[in-house]
Amino acid sequence: MSNSFDAKRLKKVMLDRRAWLGGAALLGLGWVAWNKPAEKGADHTDYFKQISGALEQDRLARPTLVIDRKAFHHNVDTLTSHLPTGMNYRIVVKSLPSLPLVQDVMARAQTNRLMVFHQPFLNAVARQIPNADMLLGKPMPIAAAARFYDHLSLGEFDAAKQIQWLIDSEDRFRQYQALAASKNIRLQMNFEIDVGLHRGGLTEPSQLAKLLTEIAADDRLNFSGLMGYEPHLAGVPTAMGWQESEMTKSRSVYQSFIDAVKSHFGETYSHDRFTFNAAGSPTYQHYNDTEIANELSVGSALVKPTDFDISTLADHVPASYIATPVIKSLDVTRLPALDTVSSLMAAWDPNKARTFFIYGGKWMAKPVSPAGLQLNPIYGRSTNQEMFNGSKRINLKPDDYVFFRPKQSEFVFLQFGDIAVYDDGKIADRWPVFNQEA
Repeated sequence: MSNSFDAKRLKKVMLDRRAWLGGAALLGLGWVAWNKPAEKGADHTDYFKQISGALEQDRLARPTLVIDRKAFHHNVDTLTSHLPTGMNYRIVVKSLPSLPLVQDVMARAQTNRLMVFHQPFLNAVARQIPNADMLLGKPMPIAAAARFYDHLSLGEFDAAKQIQWLIDSEDRFRQYQALAASKNIRLQMNFEIDVGLHRGGLTEPSQLAKLLTEIAADDRLNFSGLMGYEPHLAGVPTAMGWQESEMTKSRSVYQSFIDAVKSHFGETYSHDRFTFNAAGSPTYQHYNDTEIANELSVGSALVKPTDFDISTLADHVPASYIATPVIKSLDVTRLPALDTVSSLMAAWDPNKARTFFIYGGKWMAKPVSPAGLQLNPIYGRSTNQEMFNGSKRINLKPDDYVFFRPKQSEFVFLQFGDIAVYDDGKIADRWPVFNQEA
């Protein structure tokens, strides 16, 4: 009896185990089906087909920075439409590092105010845009400021009236004061103040009051205004009024410094007499009046790299792309010494079925067309022939173009030579970028 009982019990256990394994297998298959990547590939949209055709007609088969002029002008017009009455606009040159590009904005936005961040660019602007009103966007090392004057070309540009040097500390003030004395030149000084970013600058109005007194006693120096940069505000959550509270705090700090300026100048004070600069692309739409800032600085919003795909720039559109030819197009994905892994990856993820090697690569940019292109996580990156995978829906051939959106503009734009300006179905112009001379 015991043997019979044991056999029945064993049979039941085996049946239970088989059922469990079957259930586990079904769950496993369900998990695989649920988590298997969906195919994302697609050929170029009509928009990118049109840009591809323009580039092919232009016959410049190399990595190229393309600006869509109509999209660019849309962004300029969107910017100016948001400026409150009486608010001035200053173009951020580092984000648009091309003289023709800057001049195009100057003409469309009707401004000659520029914010410059690099000494060679400062010399180039002084030489080629003699009516420019320039404010430094960061404190220049004193040797860089001296070099600017050493290489300043004689002409219409008057540095004493058309450049505001940014001063962030008493030590920097002393350096520039000594430079003015040694070169017997007049300097305009704009003071960086910390309105919450905590990246340097004056922190107390009493610091400014002391330096204003010293400027008044030095015939070579002139106080021109304040700069309070607050891009951090765009990243502060709006929940429970946190962002609004930080914005109020930032404005209050700025106002305390303006009050120090008012106290120093007394009856001769006028808000429009000085440059009270604020904002940047992420925050410029927060300004609805000129009670504190009387000018706003914006650059990246006009070309909208991917780092600026944010809610405060929802009405701006992408206007810049990197276009580069396909060098090799393969119908399979194969990894060196890992053929089995290659097959498994392609079987699991349909977006790794094909391989494309492009001309150049490893840029601060994201592929945007054709849709579904992705870096291979094993193959590695390359600045020479970068590898991308895609699904069988992508029909790229050698010499076809792949398009990327830059993550930022200032450094990325300088890597490709002249900018190709796309307009009305053709490459309508070529705009040189800044170089590092002077």
